[in-house]
Amino acid sequence: QVQLVESGGGVVQAGGSLRLSCTASGRPSSSYAMGWFRQAPGKEREFVGAISWNGGRTYFPDSVKGRFTISRDNAKSTVYLQMNYLKPEDTAVYYCARSRNVWDPNYSTRDYAEGSEYEYWGQGTQVTVSS
Repeated sequence: QVQLVESGGGVVQAGGSLRLSCTASGRPSSSYAMGWFRQAPGKEREFVGAISWNGGRTYFPDSVKGRFTISRDNAKSTVYLQMNYLKPEDTAVYYCARSRNVWDPNYSTRDYAEGSEYEYWGQGTQVTVSS
């Protein structure tokens, strides 16, 4: 049993920044990759990024690469998503998730972009970017 809670969402002007946090409780999750996804009204769920168990590798789609970063503090059971140079199209509900299996060093960005790789999901936090 794992519970994930996101926080840090809000309203920001285009070009601004926000940092989202995801805190895990229950069974330890430090050996697992953690991912971030987002979903806007009327659109499909979209992969935002992921991070390996020790933070040594990160994975991003082209849509956010160079603008977003991910970090984690296993001692605090927390993963962070730092979002910079935000655009109106970044507006969405953002979700964190824990992978179904322990981190696999052979996995690629494509592998971690699949929602089926994740077993536990948070309830989401709203991010709104105004123009």
